Amino acid sequence: MSDLDTPLRPPGARRGRRTSTSPRLFGLLMFSPFFAVFAFAIVAPVLYAVYLSLFQDRLIGGSVFVGLRNYGQALEDPQLRAGLERVGVFLLIQVPIMLGLALLAALAVDSGRLRWPAVFRIGLFIPYAVPAVVAALMWGYMYGPQFGLIHQAGAKLGAQTPDLLSSSWALASIGNITTWEFVGYNMLILYAALQTVPHELYEAAAMDGAGEIRKALSIKIPGLRRALLLTTIFSIIGSFQLFNEPNVLQTLAPGVISTSYTPNMYAYNLAFNGQQFTYAASIAMILGGVTAVVAYTVQLRANRGERTR
Repeated sequence: MSDLDTPLRPPGARRGRRTSTSPRLFGLLMFSPFFAVFAFAIVAPVLYAVYLSLFQDRLIGGSVFVGLRNYGQALEDPQLRAGLERVGVFLLIQVPIMLGLALLAALAVDSGRLRWPAVFRIGLFIPYAVPAVVAALMWGYMYGPQFGLIHQAGAKLGAQTPDLLSSSWALASIGNITTWEFVGYNMLILYAALQTVPHELYEAAAMDGAGEIRKALSIKIPGLRRALLLTTIFSIIGSFQLFNEPNVLQTLAPGVISTSYTPNMYAYNLAFNGQQFTYAASIAMILGGVTAVVAYTVQLRANRGERTR
């Protein structure tokens, strides 16, 4: 059989197979480091925590498989319920205040009417660079009813200041610390989102005689919906993970802030102080589930709201 008798292969047929398989292999090769880190740092610890939560450590018999009994005990635990309720109140009050201040700051910087806007941005962002433990210590000493700066300033002015580390004020004091820490962080996210709003919209609004307030209400804030959703979800997750601030303030107000003040503190103290690792794992899984459900619900409602508009 001569070369002339062999069937002709369509031009580029073999080359087409190579181009269809090589991008897949290249993509898998590029993502494999991320998958490896994700599996090692996230998936494996979660699966191990689930495994631990199905057992119970006993003085006689060692570790015993109990199934979902730890979860049932945790759902009836009054300390866990109190911690979740406390965190829920914290979320409903502190998060809107923090995001509202961040939104006002971002709109102020974007307006172009501030003097030295770069200094303003850096000044708001610096608290985020301060470690949470240092921030809690600093504010905790300012809150002190006897030696604190706030109490001393009130005494100099002849004003009676409340005990900011009392049971009535402790949660608000923690909220003030977290707001001080994260307003600048959320402001930068919102300000970056404002930079993506088309300038043609501002020009059209200016031609219609719209002022800065009208532009903010009609153009800027609607353009920040997705950024506000992102910061809201981050804030929800951060609220349920509340640990550093109350844990540090506990040393200053041990009679007010208990070891179960937040679910994270409760799980930590059960594991490392009470040696109840399996029960702490079940609490951690419940807390993770509640956080995921609340964050997903907020995202779902926000997406539905965008579709109806």
